Amino acid sequence: MRLTHWTDYTLRVLIFCAATQKREKAPTVSEIAALHQISRSHLMKIVMELAANGLLVTSRGRGGGIRLLKPANQIGVGDVVRQTETDFDMVECFDQTSNSCKLDGRCKLKSALQTATQRYLDTLDELTIADLIPSAQQTIKPPKSIKKRP
Repeated sequence: MRLTHWTDYTLRVLIFCAATQKREKAPTVSEIAALHQISRSHLMKIVMELAANGLLVTSRGRGGGIRLLKPANQIGVGDVVRQTETDFDMVECFDQTSNSCKLDGRCKLKSALQTATQRYLDTLDELTIADLIPSAQQTIKPPKSIKKRP
């Protein structure tokens, strides 16, 4: 199973915000985009969705930025992945509307993959964003291309 870029970037934003929550200045979309070399406009869409879903609070203007709306230990990774992934259909037979597999119902692949997917999600359900924050020795440094404001 592979996560979409959307989910990957969503998790990166949340982890970065959690790792920098004690900073006086809130992180910005531009800062995160530069750090991960991601399109700023693409990241802006993700941040707006996270704000709409009650995970981030955003502020505009000088001194603005983004912050977690609730503590990192209350944001489940499994919940975030479920919100951002379009589907978990690993093979055609998972979707009854488009399934044309002649072995459906007779082979054990579908059941095995459903079990694997559920275990995957169960593992993610055990984690929160707080669990993914880098240790103090691995702090995230802002990219050099971001100029600090006076």
